[in-house]
Amino acid sequence: MPDSVRDLRIGFIGTGNIGNPMARNLIEAGHQLVIFDLRSDVMENLLELGAESAESCAEVASRCSVVFSSLPGPPEIEAAITGTEGILAGASRGDVHVDLSSNSITAVRRLAQLEADAGVNYIDAPVTGGAPGAEAGTLTVLGSGDADAFERVRPLLECIGSNIFHLGEAGAGCLFKLLNNVIILCGSQIVQEALVLGTKAGLDPEDLVEKLRLGTARPYMGLAPYLLGKRFDNPSFTLRLAEKDVSLALEAARVNQVPMPVANAAHQTFLRALSAGLGEQSFLATLQALEAAAGHEVPVTQIEGGRASL
Repeated sequence: MPDSVRDLRIGFIGTGNIGNPMARNLIEAGHQLVIFDLRSDVMENLLELGAESAESCAEVASRCSVVFSSLPGPPEIEAAITGTEGILAGASRGDVHVDLSSNSITAVRRLAQLEADAGVNYIDAPVTGGAPGAEAGTLTVLGSGDADAFERVRPLLECIGSNIFHLGEAGAGCLFKLLNNVIILCGSQIVQEALVLGTKAGLDPEDLVEKLRLGTARPYMGLAPYLLGKRFDNPSFTLRLAEKDVSLALEAARVNQVPMPVANAAHQTFLRALSAGLGEQSFLATLQALEAAAGHEVPVTQIEGGRASL
């Protein structure tokens, strides 16, 4: 039985594109949530489902013994944990903080130590599967940190994901997630280059994709419907987030003295697209920068299928 009212509630900080459906799945599994987001509008549906709101990260932590967070990147994660109204300002010894965000490996290890010094168990648990996986509760959870604390929250993680892994010490989960994303993001750019080259050289875009789907390039063709349809608005994964993840992967490469020339080249393309004001569009909007450089626009073509989510 729970020891107190705090143990009956689950905290959730960050209820945006990915965090919102994860929080909803916890509610639908029967858990009472206390939620906080800087944007009140992204909490409304959860409040209608019975969640309680808090005024700060500190208040969430003060009311819950387990707190989840799903935030855009390192600055937001840092503020949510160490700010004057952050998690550490409200948490108690023995609490568990499960961070579902993508972060710098260096930052994860530092924050894990800060929380450990305060008696809080930090679980680094980024997720893959994107918005569709978050909606369906079928995410892959790449967890790392204290094994006992991880097992304590495993039943909660099973409400949001179908593949739950504990990968070792804090930072391991983050590295797995960054490697997953850098593979997809670099791959997306070579698909774009192929489509621009092929169509500029006179190939029919639909025929090109159809034939590539039949060959060894098939694993990369899931992005083609989004690229050919120029479906870049209202993304589940923005170009700004993509640039952040490639940058974090390159940071890990520098720390470990591993050259990543392909990722470096991809990062430059993301930076060019960011400077062109495409940050809030889909990560696939780098196609527009490539088209401009090539002096050729891929014809808009509607084809079925595909997936454009990380």
